[in-house]
Amino acid sequence: MPTINDSTNPVTTNLCQLVYISRITSTGLSSPSTLNDISEISVERNQIDNVTGILCYGNGYFLQCVEGSEQALTNLKNRLLVDDRHKELNILDFSEIAERRFASWSLRSVTLERWMTKDPELKKLMPFKPYEWDSNEWQKFLDVLQGYYEEQTRTGNIDTPPVKYSTLGVTLSKVVGQHQAFFLIQTVLGLMIVATLLWLLL
Repeated sequence: MPTINDSTNPVTTNLCQLVYISRITSTGLSSPSTLNDISEISVERNQIDNVTGILCYGNGYFLQCVEGSEQALTNLKNRLLVDDRHKELNILDFSEIAERRFASWSLRSVTLERWMTKDPELKKLMPFKPYEWDSNEWQKFLDVLQGYYEEQTRTGNIDTPPVKYSTLGVTLSKVVGQHQAFFLIQTVLGLMIVATLLWLLL
């Protein structure tokens, strides 16, 4: 069952923020297009509902921060609770805010891996394990992401379509790329062992 933690400030204004973390399920992992599907559908719906925000994925975890009206975010939360692509949903914050952090992004998707991050503050939170963070570290994380957002808006990357990737494909390609010499050696050794065994049996 999802875990709801709404012990934050009561929602009283029209502009609100919803922040949650969750874990990807076997259902989410089984589809190579999970992240793309979430991004594409969310961008379209969020533009209609005037919801903005960012979705982060890494190491099997999601962290999402979305901004909009109380009603729009309540509807979104209800949809999240029945989405079988993730589990153990833990709401970190659902409260009023004075202004949006990600005003130009209907929903930007970011895949978080250690080799993809250059920000020293973000590296401190890698590998990405938000369930192990201290109570205020998610706020530090959002501050870093807001800095990333502001840099992206300065360079004109506003609400661009999400990069196409799969939940496992990015990680696998990076691992193979960084260790291709190791894999090559292991493959050669493996073939030599098989050849030796066949020679002994024949």
